[in-house]
Amino acid sequence: MEPQQGKYFGFGTKEQLLPQEEMLEVGNAKKKLILGLPRETKFQERRIALIPDAVKMLVDNGHEVIVEKDAGKATHFSDHAYAEAGAQIVGSAAEVFQAEVILKVAPICESEIEFLSQRQTLLSALHLTSHSKNYFQRLTQKKTTAIAFEYIKDKSDAAPVVQSISEVAGTTSIHIAAGYLADNEYGTGRMLGGFTGIAPAEVVVLGAGTVGEFAARAALGVGALVKVFDNSIYKLRQLQGRLHQNIFTSIIQQSELIKALQTADVVIGAVHAREHRCPIIITEDMVSKMKSGSVIVDVSIDQGGCVETSRITTHNDPVFQVHGVTHYCVPNISSRVPQTASVALSNFFAPILIKAGEMGGIEKLLRQDFHFRQGVYLFNGIVTNNLVGQYYDLPFQDIDLLMAAFH
Repeated sequence: MEPQQGKYFGFGTKEQLLPQEEMLEVGNAKKKLILGLPRETKFQERRIALIPDAVKMLVDNGHEVIVEKDAGKATHFSDHAYAEAGAQIVGSAAEVFQAEVILKVAPICESEIEFLSQRQTLLSALHLTSHSKNYFQRLTQKKTTAIAFEYIKDKSDAAPVVQSISEVAGTTSIHIAAGYLADNEYGTGRMLGGFTGIAPAEVVVLGAGTVGEFAARAALGVGALVKVFDNSIYKLRQLQGRLHQNIFTSIIQQSELIKALQTADVVIGAVHAREHRCPIIITEDMVSKMKSGSVIVDVSIDQGGCVETSRITTHNDPVFQVHGVTHYCVPNISSRVPQTASVALSNFFAPILIKAGEMGGIEKLLRQDFHFRQGVYLFNGIVTNNLVGQYYDLPFQDIDLLMAAFH
């Protein structure tokens, strides 16, 4: 009897006995991934890409995780916790870099490139403007497949990893501001919030994106009076809808902004740049009109800052004053709360790696998942991101065409 059309495919005896669903499973045979988690070496990078609970998920799904000794120390996750989760603890970065997939938070540094073998996969941040042409040429020579988590998209075309970290950064910015506002040296000894018989503190938020939204949420949660400025009416309207409050919002008109700054206790700079450098929104003259002891937290400092008087500071020496106004300008603000930020990262990385294993490996996931594929900036040593190619004057190819060629 002939098999029904469409129910089976293939001409051999074995193939004729397999329904299409099982044939697809054969085509996407599950693959064991060997994952490497080195200790972060970038200055004051305290986060880690996978927490012990995420490691246990991966190990329980048949994967192997190699962790460098003390990799989780800054995040308050011990080697014992990783070992209990099923990870193999090793004494050096060189041993970790034997894994087929390397997971980092910060971009791989120049010295770590030496540890890479041919055709490994690297999953980390990119930080486009912080490298050199030679940096990418060395990765190309190693035929590395490199995926930047800030460029990975989801089905709504949002960047899920960036969004999670932005939520943490926005909320943290208010906690930071509250601490300095209450400080006798850097603030006015005032508590951030509003209480019976006491006028609420005023918080100005520049930017209605994810950082701005979560800064506004945190400030409203303690009873502060919040004013949000953004040049997109659409974003401002969306923000009011998500907050379920008819808060003060305005486009960035200089006269209106100056009035808000003059009475502000806290300013949160949450402007996101579409290009490489964030635009200056608050000039030094505007800062000079602010109240003495008020606080600016310039979260946009990662992209140069949106306040003219901002300059990069560190977690060890985070603040300075200009015109009596305290400035907090630490890049990578979520590293101030590394455990929370690491959980946010793990919530994305663990499921996507399990999915990759079920599909038959990272390369097969890249072929089938258009949104995850947007994070690729090197595929087998070929530059695939036009921003990298244009910024560093390197030839680049379209990742979708490459995927079709490698299919």
